[in-house]
Amino acid sequence: MRTTVNIADDVTAELDRLRRERSLGLSEALNELARAGIARKQEPRKKFVQRAYDLGAAYIDVTDIARALEQAEGPEYR
Repeated sequence: MRTTVNIADDVTAELDRLRRERSLGLSEALNELARAGIARKQEPRKKFVQRAYDLGAAYIDVTDIARALEQAEGPEYR
């Protein structure tokens, strides 16, 4: 497949490095970098677990935000 693309300078530098090290053509080097990116993306990620702590009862009622800010910051919070 032939197409025209704009390649960022950092990617071009990596392509040139790969071509020199392995004596590859531009298409071969570009395909190798693309495949490496695809393979890396498919690696399973660690599941994120949010830690929660019981902080007890809230001392400020946050159902009225303006009032809560006034209590927390003072009457001149604006």
